[in-house]
Amino acid sequence: MKMIKRLEIRAALLAVLMFALFSPGKAEAGGGSQAQPSGGAGGPSGKIVIYTSMYEDIIEAMDEALEKAFPNCDIEFFYGGTGTLQAKIAAEKDSGKLGCDMLMVAEPAYSLELKEYGMLHPYKSKEAGALDFDYDPDGYWYPVRVCNMVLAYNPEKAPKNSIPNSLYDFAYNSDVKGAISMSNPLTSGTAMASVTALKDKYGYEYFTALGNQGVMVESGSVALTKLETGECKVIMILEESVLKKREEEGSKLEVIYPTDGTIIIPSTIMTVDAKWSANNNTAAAELITDWFLSNAGQANVVAGWMHSVRKDYPKPPYDGIPTAQIKANNMPVNWENCFRQREEIRTKFEEAVTSRR
Repeated sequence: MKMIKRLEIRAALLAVLMFALFSPGKAEAGGGSQAQPSGGAGGPSGKIVIYTSMYEDIIEAMDEALEKAFPNCDIEFFYGGTGTLQAKIAAEKDSGKLGCDMLMVAEPAYSLELKEYGMLHPYKSKEAGALDFDYDPDGYWYPVRVCNMVLAYNPEKAPKNSIPNSLYDFAYNSDVKGAISMSNPLTSGTAMASVTALKDKYGYEYFTALGNQGVMVESGSVALTKLETGECKVIMILEESVLKKREEEGSKLEVIYPTDGTIIIPSTIMTVDAKWSANNNTAAAELITDWFLSNAGQANVVAGWMHSVRKDYPKPPYDGIPTAQIKANNMPVNWENCFRQREEIRTKFEEAVTSRR
């Protein structure tokens, strides 16, 4: 089993401690061999470090599949939430070298930022033509998994028609005041993408309405527990979190695909430019990109309760509806706004929601 490491330092402290803890050359940063991978029948060799915000149990399953696909390549995942990873990369950027060779992050906005900084390597993947979602035309980033921001409820506590079925009513229906929950856009990339879409559709007044509703801002696992106990009546959460709970635990919690549109979030995969890369193993990173975008790689994505990015992938995740059906009614995210207005959106959300609690 290859190594999976976890970032547990708070983002606020991370920028201060980063250079000491994760400076290039240390094992934690993946600063090992600089050797290029060998070709031939054995496939790529050398080391690859991937920073990712995917759930750890999903990473473990993918790690095993990658070990079989690339037996001569030392692939190491480094896990952290989006906010933590961004703080880590910002600190490493100041040192002139990142501790990774690839990134798999929550949404395209951060890919736009890293591309603008000149930190990504362009690669025209042979799998690009099979993709059903946008990708960078020069090959700087590709969608690798599809997360959907939905609503969820507990049918054992309340009928579906008695609670909000739209993201608008989630913030404005007073019947659920004090009994709603969502993730924190200050630390979560998918939550940040979602509030960007909601701001673009309903204005910053939507944030004020969330604050007036007394929305609880917390992790998905906490929100799901509150939904089970009845402390929450409806929550805004990633579809995969509910589907996972239904399959693994036989949970009765159900997804609501919002009537005003599911927020589709194609999470991205990127290769770090050689100048910034920890191990300068670009050839291996390109082959790993192809694997993730292939049907073999996408099978692991769908097994992790997320939707495939391919046009030809035959099925949705367990208990999920077809991807095409979700795409037919979605609330679009302006990824440029999510990037360019990030700090403004975070500040407005904090003022209207988190600072009031």
